[in-house]
Amino acid sequence: MSTERAVIRILIAGNHCLFREGLRSLLETQPGFAVVGEAADRAETLRLVEELQPDILLLDLGTKKVEGNDVLRSLRPSAKKLNAVVMASGMDNKQIAEAFALGARGVILREVGVASLFQCVNAVAAGQYWLIRKPSANRPKLDEGLDDLKKGTHPNDFALTKRELEIVAAVVSGKTNREIAQQFSISPQTVKHHLTSIFDKLGVYNRLELSLFVIHHRSLIRPTSTDS
Repeated sequence: MSTERAVIRILIAGNHCLFREGLRSLLETQPGFAVVGEAADRAETLRLVEELQPDILLLDLGTKKVEGNDVLRSLRPSAKKLNAVVMASGMDNKQIAEAFALGARGVILREVGVASLFQCVNAVAAGQYWLIRKPSANRPKLDEGLDDLKKGTHPNDFALTKRELEIVAAVVSGKTNREIAQQFSISPQTVKHHLTSIFDKLGVYNRLELSLFVIHHRSLIRPTSTDS
């Protein structure tokens, strides 16, 4: 019986030629990956999905010509087996939730390392979901997580202080460091110190990952302890 791994056929969609070519070069260094086409706009993406029937669609979100979530919304029923991975330099929670709701199987940032990109493609091709840096067997329930965050009902605070939890909630609601400083009558530098502590405790690297961590773990509690 042959154990040879099936080739994962990939279509890249994005209006920046250098981005597509660079991504193709990276992917084609990996055994088992085959880039079957490139699309520069929405119409071409939809046409090539139908024509080439790739296993994976790597979709650059937010570019003017490709319009990532609009592509997902426009895919025909015949393409429902397509595994779409949305790529972006930055996405807010609403965009991420919408991408998954429209059928995306993965969301990944352009800034991640090559190894993470390869892991994402393999995981999604194998039927898993991918959220920023991690695979998941089930679709991330981002909307439910946001509701919980507003209610503040989850029992796990991950050793965050009351003030740190307040700042986490402010970050997830979209407030800037300056706005957070004004809200709590502290300096922007103090906000930065709190964020550094929060990042270290949760093992995240930036504000987006912080929001996604909180949503993923539904860790929004309002502890009664005082700030330390």
